[in-house]
Amino acid sequence: MKWPSLVAPWACKTQVTVYLESEIGEDGAPVEREPIQTLCSFSEQQRQILTADRQLVTLNGTLLFPGDLAPDCPKLAGTVEVCGNRWNIHKASRCRNPDGSVNFTKLEVM
Repeated sequence: MKWPSLVAPWACKTQVTVYLESEIGEDGAPVEREPIQTLCSFSEQQRQILTADRQLVTLNGTLLFPGDLAPDCPKLAGTVEVCGNRWNIHKASRCRNPDGSVNFTKLEVM
């Protein structure tokens, strides 16, 4: 069965460069993967959340990508460059369809 895309490709107008980190290298630092340049739906809205460590964190925006942003990367961590600003990825999620396929990818940046 074909599931509807919740993030329509025509709604993705913002140019973004995503710098993802992969496994730990020989020197103990995370290895940066090849940058991904794509379009996304970007909502720049500041809000504050309380983490599990009871720290107050200010989130600066949410990026939505249709489909899976990096299917070969199990963990989405790193930085994002949007409109000349560079932010750290605080939380990433792959929102799935009932059959297990990825409908869209959501990144929350701070």
